Amino acid sequence: MDCLFCRIIDRKLPARIVHEDERVVAIEDIHPQAPVHLLVIPRKHLASLREAVTEDEALLGHLTLVAAQLARERGLESKGYRTVINNGTWAGQSVFHLHVHVLGGRTFHWPPG
Repeated sequence: MDCLFCRIIDRKLPARIVHEDERVVAIEDIHPQAPVHLLVIPRKHLASLREAVTEDEALLGHLTLVAAQLARERGLESKGYRTVINNGTWAGQSVFHLHVHVLGGRTFHWPPG
């Protein structure tokens, strides 16, 4: 498999890792869209949320808890932050390995895009 995030997780490509545990790795985005832009990536390869099954429920919960923890650690809670999961090309997904974007440090508008 030639997955960018799998290669980062396997340390075959460099990245600025800000968190890792037995289930996820979090990195700084190389093309940040906000002052804080992190990606929380499961070690298990799932191309998108569409591939998740019931057995992935705990992993999906862990992804969001790690996202919240990272936001807290970076002082984003007081003003707010955004978490995003893009699914498919029309939604803006460019790396087909499920990941949660954690964005903060600036004002966001609605609707996005």
